[in-house]
Amino acid sequence: MGEIVRYKRDVWGEEVILGVSWDLLWVVAVAVLILLAAHAIVMAALANKKMDMPSAEGRRVLRHESIDRLFHWVMAASIFALIITGIAPILGWGWAWLDMHWIAGLLLTFVVIFHIIRSLFWQDFKSMILGPRDFGEPFDSATKPGKYSFEQKGMHWAVTIVVLAVVVTGILLFMQIDTPFWDRTNSMAESQLGLMFLLHGLATLALIALVATHIYFALRPEKMFYTRSMLTGWISEDEMSANHDPSRWSPKEAD
Repeated sequence: MGEIVRYKRDVWGEEVILGVSWDLLWVVAVAVLILLAAHAIVMAALANKKMDMPSAEGRRVLRHESIDRLFHWVMAASIFALIITGIAPILGWGWAWLDMHWIAGLLLTFVVIFHIIRSLFWQDFKSMILGPRDFGEPFDSATKPGKYSFEQKGMHWAVTIVVLAVVVTGILLFMQIDTPFWDRTNSMAESQLGLMFLLHGLATLALIALVATHIYFALRPEKMFYTRSMLTGWISEDEMSANHDPSRWSPKEAD
């Protein structure tokens, strides 16, 4: 555990957790870079150069409502702000990052709560549930998904777990600092505080890996129409029929 966890001695001379070892930041960065580069090489080797991409022309169908696109980009901005302000002191970038960090954290907390409520009462929550049929999808090219593919659902749930871990541990740490809302209380024991820093740090490293992976797949040529839909809301009918099963997802026509 010495390579993952940093320790210190408290005022009583007892060894307690200080937090995560930030050497892992470089391990995560290199590992993600190697894995994504390997995926890109394999995909390039397997690609059929004669295969035509579905056309973006013609009838358009709605994939994302405007409110959901706004949520996505606000969440993305808050996560980027959290990552940058979180690793700034580790990289030696000196500025007043702490206030920016907790403000971004509160924004992320708000949009996550909003999204949970919206997904439970105003969206089709079942469309994001992973079922037995989804796990066979990557191994059967003839099986097309509904609105979301196995990979998209998997990424969604991975991000959900990691973001919730970031939010919960972040709020507990936020309660220990001076803010415009309260004065610092030092109510958490050093051992508990170190554990929160450890969990928050591990969740941050996982979030960095997920964000890098998400960006990579969002920019792949065969996935760019999904990225466009997060900006414009629509995909073409040709793109839908080529990548989705109409019996499992029947979207309305885009405006």
